[in-house]
Amino acid sequence: MLRQAAIDVVRARRETPGCANVTHLNNAGAALPPAVVTDTAVAYLRREAEIGGYEAAAEAAERVEDVYRSLARLVGCAPDEIAVVENATRAWDMAFYGFAFRPGDRILTTRAEYASNVIALLQVSRRTGAVVELVDDDEHGQIDVADLARRLDDTVKLVALTHVPTSGGLVNPAAEVGRLTRAAGVPFLLDACQSVGQLPIDVEQIGCDLLSATGRKFLRAPRGTGFLYARRALAQQLEPPLLDLHSASWPAPDRYEIRPDARRFENWETNYAAKLGLGAAADYALSWDAEAVTERITALATGLRERLAERPGVSVHDRGARLGGIVTFTVAGVEAAEVQRTLRAAGINTSVSAADYAQWHLRSRGLPDVVRASVHYYNTEEELDLLCRHLPTAR
Repeated sequence: MLRQAAIDVVRARRETPGCANVTHLNNAGAALPPAVVTDTAVAYLRREAEIGGYEAAAEAAERVEDVYRSLARLVGCAPDEIAVVENATRAWDMAFYGFAFRPGDRILTTRAEYASNVIALLQVSRRTGAVVELVDDDEHGQIDVADLARRLDDTVKLVALTHVPTSGGLVNPAAEVGRLTRAAGVPFLLDACQSVGQLPIDVEQIGCDLLSATGRKFLRAPRGTGFLYARRALAQQLEPPLLDLHSASWPAPDRYEIRPDARRFENWETNYAAKLGLGAAADYALSWDAEAVTERITALATGLRERLAERPGVSVHDRGARLGGIVTFTVAGVEAAEVQRTLRAAGINTSVSAADYAQWHLRSRGLPDVVRASVHYYNTEEELDLLCRHLPTAR
């Protein structure tokens, strides 16, 4: 049984209207938003309809600035080190493509990287001659920090790590990586897409120089929102791949100047309703005890793994010295997509992690597509039991 954590689950479910409609175990895809997030976004859209888009933005200017302050509090940085963009992939890309890689430069990454990140790594390698190297996994399946330490030298221009990979329950030891990269003077780009809102995040404690995150997952913000933390000193050394009249100025006919803060990674046109919703989600997350949130998510996920392991023909595939809220499994003889459809018909949301999107992670372990169930603090033990009751029988 789940030990009682310091989370008011009744409050969490009351403030999350979707809990009344569905058993939502797809929080690693897109979590159910609290009512305050939806209300904030909808109210702004109504204001645009009442007075005009530019006018509504001008009226909400100070509230928009509050979004940066809230996100900065959430990850432990200064507001001028935050850029708000459309999604985590765009945040990651704007940082990554800002580096001027050259032939022979080395980029270190891991087997459990997100597919979009890997595609960008391979494209830059092809374009520039930089070399992408995979750091070994340790016996737990996480990044082997000893192997990373052996590889770090002055030819390494970037370490790129996914904190919580999308295709398994692993939580990588990001702070240990950060200690090594800081000592070596190597920039560290952390994909925190699945960890912001699930784990307490402090960029100074982690030691990352760049951090990308989404709104829609554990942070519970609207889709189409994301942000980038860029350490001030490093941000000013990076030239984003795309510039416009927001990220740069045009002081003379033949010259442009990139703005000095992290908003150099943004662009002018933005979805203000979603942006304010992101700020509301950050504020809502800050209203909960982050350690208690992590404790409850971890306990729920552990309980689900234990339940699944007891089911005939069900295999759980998560590896890691530390496991988070993502649970991946297969049912013998039943394709992952069929398992997902069966659960959805019973009102239970899960997703599928495709092996083709995790060539270095799932494919290298000989795994097929896997079912992914991901819990949040508003989920209950009864919902875990419900999932197990509605699993198709192994064949």
